[in-house]
Amino acid sequence: MTTTKHDVKHMSRIVTDGPHRAPARAMLRAVGMNDDDMDRAFIAVANLASDVTPCNVHLDRVAQACKEGVRRANGFPFLFGTITVSDGISMGTEGMKASLVSREVIADSIETVCFGESMDGLIAVAACDKNMPGSLMAMARLNIPSIFVYGGAILPGNYFGKDINIQDMFEAVGSWSKGNLTVGELFAMERIACPGEGACAGMFTANTMSSAIEAMGMSIPGAASVPAVDPKNEGIAHQAAAAVYNMLELGIKPRDIMTREAFENAIMVVLAMGGSTNAVLHLLAIAHEAKVDLKIDDFDRLSRVTPYLTDLRPAGKYVMSDLDRVGGVPVVMRELLNAGMLHPDVMTCTGKTVAENLDDLDIPAADGDVVHPVTAPRTPTGGLVILRGNLSPEGSVMKVSGTKHQQHRGPARVYDGERATFEAVTRGEINAGDVVVIRYEGPRGGPGMQEMLAVTGAIMGAGLGNDVLLLTDGRFSGATHGPMIGHVAPEAAVGGPIALVQEGDIIHLDVESRDLSVEISDEEMARRRAAWQPRPIPYEVGVMAKYAKLVGTASEGAVTS
Repeated sequence: MTTTKHDVKHMSRIVTDGPHRAPARAMLRAVGMNDDDMDRAFIAVANLASDVTPCNVHLDRVAQACKEGVRRANGFPFLFGTITVSDGISMGTEGMKASLVSREVIADSIETVCFGESMDGLIAVAACDKNMPGSLMAMARLNIPSIFVYGGAILPGNYFGKDINIQDMFEAVGSWSKGNLTVGELFAMERIACPGEGACAGMFTANTMSSAIEAMGMSIPGAASVPAVDPKNEGIAHQAAAAVYNMLELGIKPRDIMTREAFENAIMVVLAMGGSTNAVLHLLAIAHEAKVDLKIDDFDRLSRVTPYLTDLRPAGKYVMSDLDRVGGVPVVMRELLNAGMLHPDVMTCTGKTVAENLDDLDIPAADGDVVHPVTAPRTPTGGLVILRGNLSPEGSVMKVSGTKHQQHRGPARVYDGERATFEAVTRGEINAGDVVVIRYEGPRGGPGMQEMLAVTGAIMGAGLGNDVLLLTDGRFSGATHGPMIGHVAPEAAVGGPIALVQEGDIIHLDVESRDLSVEISDEEMARRRAAWQPRPIPYEVGVMAKYAKLVGTASEGAVTS
């Protein structure tokens, strides 16, 4: 990368320079700019602060620190807001369908403001699940110097000496439905499970994506694991602002960082940390916007050679603040780098390579408890696998870090939608050995590909987590664990094989051979396909209808085009 200084106002000069721009400058003076400010880089601060979720309730504080950092770096900050949908609150309701839709709205809104106002650079301050991929998608589209700032994770609550978080609450509902927990105990847990601000505590989707973004090189090294309540976050915001200005001077843009090698680094870190299945969906979508040729099978290829190193929930016992205590994501990256797995020479937002960033940090050795060394991993292969077969010819995703259930053969219990399934589980209608099929919840069919944590939590809480296989064309919360298969593609709404499964069909899973199949003949499958009729999309107008018309398959990231 050249050290030649670039024009930091590479976009905004069209707004500020020349006598004919006097009307624009008059407007800018009204928002606080003076003569000197007109010569400064315009740096957008996309603030996803919101009262609708604890993940984002504190982000104004971080965004203001970013603005202060931009001023210190000799830029001029422009703060604007965009949306958030809380997965944890909307889970189990029709509103959950809007969650993945919000990823596209976030990306579109950030792109729209930065494009419309000729911003030179961008800082996105975010925390909840869809905030992060939405922000990175916008950065990849705009391709102006950009950096991501994570708001941090929530601390766990403590219930009779045991750390608990939102995962425990969903599973507690299942325990209550089976009579294993009283209403009083359920309410007592509810009052302390989420003790304050921050994204969900475990290696769920928010922390998975913050880790992936750090590994990719699009956030400050060491920042992904810092708890939301830690004052260090304001210092990280200042560092991010200085880094963006440095990127402007050096001419480093997101697509210089978001290379195929950087995506592979991100995938390997996700696999080593037992990250969320949603990482597959989101990294594919970001790669699409960055014009990187990333495929769903790349996740499986890398999973076969990436060791699983961390003991983080939902598949372990620790949370993100524990990882921060022992050195954060850089500990995992150092283990992988020393083993020759990461690409060391890819550029990052600091203007240095991955290897140089890690050399600059004082990184402790893997403690052997929260983070295992590569020489003694929890398992020798990664936490996610891609399954195919006659039920998912385009691929489906299973988190194997959350289960030792590697094979299953059983009768299908078929439900058209998440709500009917949840009610069946809580009524005690699901038996050991069953294969629960939830369909018409894909990107188009839902629409919105809602998460199934209410169902998976109920199954685990009912004591069926090791005895029931679940598969869906929808997706899962990062808090989901157990034998659960999501993103089955093609989805039911477009006539994928999952739409043709009938009650009692025998379904077979074999993780070793990566096979997910229904035991019917090709001729029977063809007969059912000929008789199948598409279902109408349940929304005729508005954002949900628009999304259903534009969204593509989960196997390519469920992007709209």
